[in-house]
Amino acid sequence: MTAGHSRPLHRQARAVTTVVIGAGHAGLAMSHHLARRGIDHVILERGEVANAWRNERWDSLRLLTPNWQCRLPGLAYDGPEPEGFMSMPELIALLDGYARGLAAPVHTGTEVVSVRPAEGGYRVVTNRGDWRCRAVVIATGACQLPVVPSMAEALPPWVESLTPHAYRHPGQLPPGGVLVVGASATGVQLADEIQRSGRPVTLAVGQHLRLPRRYRGRDIQWWLEHAGMLDQRFDEVEDLARARRQPSPQLLGSAEPKDLDLNALSGRGVRLVGRLAGIAGTRLQFSGSLALHAAAADLKLARLLDNLNAWALAHGWHDALPAPEHLPSTRVPQRPCLGLDLAGGEIRTVLWATGFRPDFSWLDMPVFDAHGRLRHDGGVVATGLYAMGLPFMRRRKSGAIHGADDDARELSEHLDAWLARSNRGIALPS
Repeated sequence: MTAGHSRPLHRQARAVTTVVIGAGHAGLAMSHHLARRGIDHVILERGEVANAWRNERWDSLRLLTPNWQCRLPGLAYDGPEPEGFMSMPELIALLDGYARGLAAPVHTGTEVVSVRPAEGGYRVVTNRGDWRCRAVVIATGACQLPVVPSMAEALPPWVESLTPHAYRHPGQLPPGGVLVVGASATGVQLADEIQRSGRPVTLAVGQHLRLPRRYRGRDIQWWLEHAGMLDQRFDEVEDLARARRQPSPQLLGSAEPKDLDLNALSGRGVRLVGRLAGIAGTRLQFSGSLALHAAAADLKLARLLDNLNAWALAHGWHDALPAPEHLPSTRVPQRPCLGLDLAGGEIRTVLWATGFRPDFSWLDMPVFDAHGRLRHDGGVVATGLYAMGLPFMRRRKSGAIHGADDDARELSEHLDAWLARSNRGIALPS
């Protein structure tokens, strides 16, 4: 039970038609479309605009999507580097400026304690007073809480254990080797940065998605967008749950476009091992599945590139682009390391790049499945309750900045139609 349950429901609350929770790109995109439909609303933000980008990312991080793809409703990139990748300060400035141009007030420093059904809609309890509303849009993001396996508790006390939320730069780490657990986008980027700082890095690799930064002279995002893959809808895939759990691709946003796959990392001296399977005393145990995971990623990549080549041929792009490329298979050690003894002092830090999950602990409604995941149908959670910015929510691009526009347009249309059907002009109950 949250602290908000002790607050009396009869106390005075401000009224508005819709409360949007979260002032990141998804919440701001929804605000734009609500305003266009004349739906009065407020945005409640626990910190500042773009709070997660400000406070929960490492210093050198850049977006994985090129600048030309950083679109919001009514705003397209018009800067001098369309093929570049925004740094965090650049992205924060973009979202700050976008928020200032919105009609809806953004209430910063306002932490939502509880959202629960109430007569005529919902009651939103915050640390700065309550709101009563007909509808709520949850736009708090999908990466609020790091997912850390329980085995982390078994690490000996002399080994530093931290997550990407706490990591800022290599200088904060103690001297010595670093084990990065997880080889999706976050894991490979941090392994690369820490290795370049002079610390020896071991990367524990499980299931992963390999992508080239550029293919046949174009950014991989150009291919995915133009071929329509990013617009694939949630009701068009056979196994939606699996698609939503797909790992983030091994990509890097940098001043000079370059690949960041396992070959690039091992070529710089990063030691590749299999998935971290357990900790017994001071001994780390690694799975023998490294070659299998690498081969599976190579196979998926080959299939993707074959599909992109076929699309280029069918749509008149084949002759306008460089010839198809063959990417080398992933190189893995013939006899990968299956165990390390932490007592030897080789590893002084373990960095858990093992994924993230959203935090809906304040949502006091039975809208979760048996695994604690939010149930929704393309972002429609319940009557008058919506979500934004979740992986593959309505489209494959839903979790990205450029995916928020289409999702917000459709969900605001759904909300507008529901309000009309439920006699929009009736006053909200107090």
